[in-house]
Formats: sequence, structure tokens, C-alpha cells
Amino acid sequence: LAYAVLTTALWGVWGALIEVPEKAGFPATLGYAVWALTTIPCALIGLWIAGWSLNRDRRSVLLGCGVGFLGAGGQLILFEALRLGPAYLVFPVISLYPMLTVLLSVILLRERGSHRTWAGIILAAPALVLLSYQPPSSTALGGSRWLILCLLVFAMWGIQAYLMKLANQTMRAESIFFYMSATGLLLIPIVLAMTTFSAAINWGWTGAWCAAGIQILNSIGALCLVYAMRYGKAIIVAPMTAMAPVLTIMISLVMYHTVPGTVLVTGMVLASISIYLMAE
Repeated sequence: LAYAVLTTALWGVWGALIEVPEKAGFPATLGYAVWALTTIPCALIGLWIAGWSLNRDRRSVLLGCGVGFLGAGGQLILFEALRLGPAYLVFPVISLYPMLTVLLSVILLRERGSHRTWAGIILAAPALVLLSYQPPSSTALGGSRWLILCLLVFAMWGIQAYLMKLANQTMRAESIFFYMSATGLLLIPIVLAMTTFSAAINWGWTGAWCAAGIQILNSIGALCLVYAMRYGKAIIVAPMTAMAPVLTIMISLVMYHTVPGTVLVTGMVLASISIYLMAE
């Protein structure tokens, strides 16, 4: 529970600050590259905790790389989905990925929860959709490609969380994160190709360095998530850590002095009740 709460807190703060360097002129694609680099110190700390012992058998390598590619690859596909479709439709679809994790964990891992836990999981579904809602804009839908990409990210992230729990049964959490870091670094050339370098890029303290300070929160949160999956049930950890937008919204309200609409308030209330029920 402690690791799940810490992950949710770190990701909540990260979500509230992630737009700061982008608005200052540092592209989101390069933000991914910076995130991948910030996973290196976290991976090294993890290996130090594990006594520099790394699981190197074929199964561990395949599971670790599978977790990494599904997570990082989903992030790259999300960039394209947001380019083709409106965010107010993209995020609600993707935000339901914990439900796939829960389904796979119940069927394949035989995980079980109390009635209270299941009540929290059921409430998490509408809460995630409401928290991801953004007002409609004039953004073109780009045909049906955006929906296909959204469903692909939904599947990739849902399976990733399941694989993370599966991998924790036979390998060290530190090794899982090491392979997550390695695969994230391997995908950097793709985001570099997606970046328009002809435009002005802020490489200074308010751009690239600010992004590094913010992205390290994401990396530490990801490491905590691996530990949460080691000690907790995936059917509880996945929905709970997906509630990070609650904290993101609260911080954003303070930073930008805005008042949340009915949709967000409803989502926050449902999310709070859901977290309380799951944290038994």
C-alpha cells in the first residue's frame, strides 16, 4: 500500500507539472527522451539495493523487456493518437486500461478481492473516465485511426501491468525496472525522428533541465510501482495508481487558480471513495 500511495503521489505531482517545460518551448517528444534518461539513476539505485544482482535468464529478459516495450511503446503511440484525435476522447478511452489488468489478473493469476475491494474497483471505472474528461474543441477526429491507436494503448498498458505482476513472481523487482529502463532508452531514436528540430527548442533551465527535474518524479514513481506489484495484488495496485489525476487536478487548481467543473468534481469524489475502499 505504501508503494502504491507513493506512486500515485509522485505521478500526481508529475502530471500537474509536465506541461511546464512544454509551454516553455521544450517538445513533449523530447520530454520522453529526458524521461528515459532519468530512469538510468533509478535503475542503478535499484540494482544497488539488489546487491548488483540482475536476473539474466531468458524468461526474465523476455518478461522485463515486454513490460518495458509495452509501457514505453504505448507512450509513443499516445503521441500519435493525440495528434489525430481530440484529447477529450483519447484519454477517457485509455484511462480504463486498469480494468483490463484486473480482468487478466483474476482469470490468469487467480487473484481475489473482498467485496469492499471489488466495490472500489467498480467505482474506479467511471472515476477514471470523468477525471480524464476534457471539454470538446475543434480538433479534427482524423477518421477512425485515433480510436484504433487509443485501443492499442489501452491494451498495451493493461497487459503491461499484468506482466509486471507476473514477472514479480519469478524475478526481482529491480531487474524488472532495469529492463524497463533499457527498453525505454532503445526507443529514444523514434521520438527524435518525431521531433521537429527546425523549430526553436528551449535547452535551458526552464526547458530541458526543468523537464529532467519533473520526469525524475515519473521514474521514481515507476520504480515504486514495480515494488507495489511485488507486494500487492494487481487488481488493487493498477486501479489505485491510475487515480493520480486526482492529485494532479488538486495541484493544478492551486497553480492556475481555476475552479473544477461538475464532471471533474464528480470524478474526484468517486476516485476518493474508490481509493478508500481498495486500501483495505
